[in-house]
Amino acid sequence: MVLVPVCVVFASFLSPDSEIWQHLITTTLPGLLTNTLWLSLGVILGTSFLGVSLAWLTSVYTFPGSRFFSWALFLPLAIPAYVIAFVALGMFDYTGPVQTNLRHWFNSDLLWFPDIRSGPGVAVVMTLAFYPYVYLLSRDAFLTQGKRLLEVAQSLGFNRQQGFFRVVLPMARPWIVAGVMLALMETLADFGAVSIFNYDTFTTAIYKTWFGMFSLSTASQLASLLILIVLVIILTEQRFRLRMRFSESRKSTRVERIPLTGWKAVAATSFAGAVLFFAFVLPVVQLGLWAMHALEIGVDERYPEFAWHSILLSVLAALITCLVAAMLAYSVRIHSDRYTRFSVRLATIGYALPGAVLAVGIFIPMAWLDNLLSDWIEAITGAETGLLIQGTLVVMLAAYMTRFLAVSYFPLESALQRVTRSIDEAAAGFGVTGWRMLKTIYFPMLKSSLLTAATLVFVDVMKEMPITLMTRPFDWDTLAVRIFSLTSEGQWEQAAIPALTLILTGLIPIIFLVRHSET
Repeated sequence: MVLVPVCVVFASFLSPDSEIWQHLITTTLPGLLTNTLWLSLGVILGTSFLGVSLAWLTSVYTFPGSRFFSWALFLPLAIPAYVIAFVALGMFDYTGPVQTNLRHWFNSDLLWFPDIRSGPGVAVVMTLAFYPYVYLLSRDAFLTQGKRLLEVAQSLGFNRQQGFFRVVLPMARPWIVAGVMLALMETLADFGAVSIFNYDTFTTAIYKTWFGMFSLSTASQLASLLILIVLVIILTEQRFRLRMRFSESRKSTRVERIPLTGWKAVAATSFAGAVLFFAFVLPVVQLGLWAMHALEIGVDERYPEFAWHSILLSVLAALITCLVAAMLAYSVRIHSDRYTRFSVRLATIGYALPGAVLAVGIFIPMAWLDNLLSDWIEAITGAETGLLIQGTLVVMLAAYMTRFLAVSYFPLESALQRVTRSIDEAAAGFGVTGWRMLKTIYFPMLKSSLLTAATLVFVDVMKEMPITLMTRPFDWDTLAVRIFSLTSEGQWEQAAIPALTLILTGLIPIIFLVRHSET
């Protein structure tokens, strides 16, 4: 199911448009590659720094507000990157309230103020939107083994800093890399945030080629190049990690954390508070102000229906995707040959596809299958069935599974690194095999990662816009679709209401995850 839309996209190379490609190569392609490279590098560095440092602080140390920040830093997961983007522009652009007030107070042109409409500006916005992926997975690693490994390192003569960089950080690498890979693929496939900033990347080129030059085949060819880039990155990282081994260190809430005092405590609280403010508090407050003004005009009575559609799709997609991801991760464990590893890695590259291109890659074969089934049933029974698959949730759920399989696979794969072969052998020695082993051994050890994977998929489907917009049944809108309709008409204040509803709905699974993350 994953390869079908990918093959549809790659099949576009059978009919290349030489004129359009000549135009892209001579005018825009070098700039697209440069912009995409620098944006990806900026997000990798930014999310790694914020995610790992915040996860280490909240899982190992105590400081003023540490218990609050341990769960509050998950909250930006519920905010789409395009929401943070237009809030950032509305606040910090030249005509925004921040620069306007500063010019009034200082009576200056503010030539020193950084330009938010720039590559670094986009990288900062995406870092704030995507750092929770790294924070979530890194914190899971540090909670299970961080302080114990630090104590082992200190017993060997290392100080805390040396122990962190030489022992703890290498042992947490699978979780950190999994989070960074998710953030990177979100960056490569993002369209909303970069288009708001008018920052050209591969995704904006795909959309402009599709809707501006009316060449779906060229847009698909650009998307296929994006897939190849991500596949190379994934396989390269997997090759470096192939010979490494990681073991389980059981989590316990009785492990005392290290207290921070003095300026270190103030610095830790200020750092966590600043990240939370810019990534969550500021966007929500600004949306709240816009929503209050929009309430004076009136509220669409269909918002509960939009919210129910979003929740239903997210729950179904999370269940299906996590089930498939668990099967793939376990398959690699019991059949760790090169072909199986490559096949599974290939199955996770759908996350790099822009949503609209993936929607087309799913819709074309689904339409073919639908027509085939209709003709077959009509030939046998003589009854006209009409459309059986198109216009149903099946197409949407298939596209979601293809798009977000990597989101659920990486946490489960990382967690399986801890279930050593000796555990399987010990269980087999007691006669525990097959489904009983999965139920009594694997599931308890993977419970936290399963919750993490389900939460990530749930929230991502809640925020997903292009796939939902292009494959939904007639008059079956979601909160994301409603936000798109309003923002496309420039009704930013009206869009604040469904945006806030989307955020509040997405907070439910995040809070549920937090309640179980420390148990």
